Amino acid sequence: MQKGLYKYYRSDIEIDCCLIKILKNVFPHADSNGQIVMTQTPESLTVSRDRVTINCKASSSVGSYMSWYQQKSGQAPKLLIYGASTRVSSVPDRFSGSGSGTDFTFTISRVEADDAGDYYCLQSYNVPRTVIQISTKTSLSSVSVPFCNS
Repeated sequence: MQKGLYKYYRSDIEIDCCLIKILKNVFPHADSNGQIVMTQTPESLTVSRDRVTINCKASSSVGSYMSWYQQKSGQAPKLLIYGASTRVSSVPDRFSGSGSGTDFTFTISRVEADDAGDYYCLQSYNVPRTVIQISTKTSLSSVSVPFCNS
């Protein structure tokens, strides 16, 4: 089932290249405005330690249909985590996700300078799966990895 789920999410990326936008449609499992509202915190991070945690809360349950994306300047969003906690095979194990229902967490352990970018949570419980708010983004900047003398 996980393999099929992976293909499901991969096809979303290939078909819908404009993942980061607001859509105003009516969905069967939505709030009074017709959307499942995703609230992601914090909005920005400046990292000086080696661990980052980002939280995402849905206004109603999305089960485990949560994915996390990284977007670097001038590049398309890159899928990191799908099914709330399953890491894409090419993604380092420093990246992890957890949660179900309405509360989700994304963690980067052992942060590296190359991790700087924008991070998005995306629910895929409803169709279309592109329903997010502008605030559903966390910018990770000024990554400074502690210098180690060996």
